[in-house]
Amino acid sequence: MKAQVYRLGAAGGLQLEVSNYGARWLSCLVPMPDGSHREAILGHATLADHMREPGFFGAVVGRYANRIGGAAFTIDGNEHRLAANEGSNQLHGGSEGFDRRTWTVIDHGPLHLRLALHSPDGDQGYPGAVDAEVEYRVDLARAAVTLRFDARTTAPCPVSLTSHPYFNLEGGTTPVLGHRLRVAASQMLPVRADMIPTGELAAVDGTPFDLRRARRIGDGLGQGEQQQRGSGYDHCFALDAAAARGEVAAAELASTDGRLALRLFTDYPGLQVCSGNFVQNSRGRDGLPLQRHAGIALEPQFFPDAPNHPAWREQGCVVRPGQPLSRWLRLEFDAR
Repeated sequence: MKAQVYRLGAAGGLQLEVSNYGARWLSCLVPMPDGSHREAILGHATLADHMREPGFFGAVVGRYANRIGGAAFTIDGNEHRLAANEGSNQLHGGSEGFDRRTWTVIDHGPLHLRLALHSPDGDQGYPGAVDAEVEYRVDLARAAVTLRFDARTTAPCPVSLTSHPYFNLEGGTTPVLGHRLRVAASQMLPVRADMIPTGELAAVDGTPFDLRRARRIGDGLGQGEQQQRGSGYDHCFALDAAAARGEVAAAELASTDGRLALRLFTDYPGLQVCSGNFVQNSRGRDGLPLQRHAGIALEPQFFPDAPNHPAWREQGCVVRPGQPLSRWLRLEFDAR
């Protein structure tokens, strides 16, 4: 199927552009009180640029979002070797992950787009065939969008699908250091030098990762060994129980000028926060290289490397025949 762009929303309300290439979210125009619209996510000039540029801007990543250590895991006594694409590890499903596939459109209306992808047995080293679906649905009444992720597999396999937009609520590409971020998490996952979790859950108290009250992104950036390893925030937060059930917002982000904010809800247990530490390697809509930290990614997901940690696997990251994956995230925008 040919890669195309689909528009969702209404002229005076929330307007999205989504492509079936990588199920990518290309644009998110939020209505402002003065009648204008403000772009909320980073993007490239054209769909062709999205297909060429490095990075995961707006893509749905999978089979397994984030990193798997040693590009391998063992399930039910069977070891599976994956395609490594970040040193000896795998990131976001491999170099030919779901972000680099053309999905099939199975339903499309003014406010929704439903996409499907078949991943054959052995794809990037994963066991079993997977049939994945992603739906974007716009709620005009609340300037909100819900993404639903579903997957079925023919063999036990870890699956963690998420969306990877970089948010800049200023409507441009100025670094988001003045944006204020709150994350409903009392614990985070420390990482080794290669960004694979150590297997611990660490309290955020007294660290740059204590975002339980909103703080400027720039205030904690680059502080401490963990920040140096990630070149900024590139860590998974273990969401507090109510946030992991979608009962309260997992994260809240507000623009530097205070005129636009978002709330993120999900039923995933983890939230990866990435402060755009390498977006300068890609070009923006004006064709020029982006500034470092020009956007921040907030990615609900199962814990990175969870297939290699029995306790974390219990969160449900291993999808089995007859036990499909079904997860969601919702973003609500508030313009002032």
